[in-house]
Amino acid sequence: MTGAGAVPAREPPRSSRRRWAGGGGRPGLGRSPIIDVLQVAILGGALVWLSLRGAEAMGYRWQWYRVPRYLYRVVDDGIVWGPLVEGLFVTLELTAWSLLLTVVIGLTVALLRLSEGSVVSRAVARAYLEVIRNTPLLVQLYLFFYLLAPIFGLDRFWAGVLALAFFEGAFGSEIFRAGILSVGRGQWEAAAALGLGRLPTYRFVVIPQALRLVLPPLTSLVVNLVKHSAIVSAIAIADLTTAGRNVIAETYLSFEIWFTVAAMYLGLTIVLSLLASVLERRLKRSY
Repeated sequence: MTGAGAVPAREPPRSSRRRWAGGGGRPGLGRSPIIDVLQVAILGGALVWLSLRGAEAMGYRWQWYRVPRYLYRVVDDGIVWGPLVEGLFVTLELTAWSLLLTVVIGLTVALLRLSEGSVVSRAVARAYLEVIRNTPLLVQLYLFFYLLAPIFGLDRFWAGVLALAFFEGAFGSEIFRAGILSVGRGQWEAAAALGLGRLPTYRFVVIPQALRLVLPPLTSLVVNLVKHSAIVSAIAIADLTTAGRNVIAETYLSFEIWFTVAAMYLGLTIVLSLLASVLERRLKRSY
């Protein structure tokens, strides 16, 4: 309301604005981490209870005391890793090489799609994306192992690495492309004003800024890569899943071993997510 005699509206005190800036809920208080911990604990407890009730209904007898020997054994010379931990090492190696190739493939395809000069390069990149994203990963794995591996003399490990890298690279290319397109046009114009060519502009101006934006979705890509790596057990690579299947075939400890394998995958993905969060915070501080 304005005009003569109107009373001007009073703004709330700054302290009040700060106190209520967080939205609904109690003023000045963020969400307590204790609530999150309780929710996770309740969910975990419910899953354990359901598993125990299901096993009880099946007449299953738990034998958790037999599991540690398949993780490690203490001998006179020290600790000898069991088949499950050795399978975890293979999964880590497989994930590391696949991630490296995924970044290379994804960034290359993204740059090809953004290239302005060559129609052929954009067509090749588009065809790659359509083929990879619209065919199952298992089919691609068999094609790499049974068709391409004999032609190029690759063993089963590298066939699995390439299959995972090409599959995840298709999704990684979209992440890199979105990050590059999100860099402001003014950055390109500033680089052109400094006399930088297209490749130096990407290297020194665009890619460093896009990296901060694509790091969160890249974290999800890495987590998916770890989970998708379990499919290489179909071509008998001695990863964590294959090791778990071999132990189950030997001991018939189906529930115990699969729960242990799932916990190892969960721990691995949580560690990767925490490392990515630390890296993201450091990148934000550096910029």
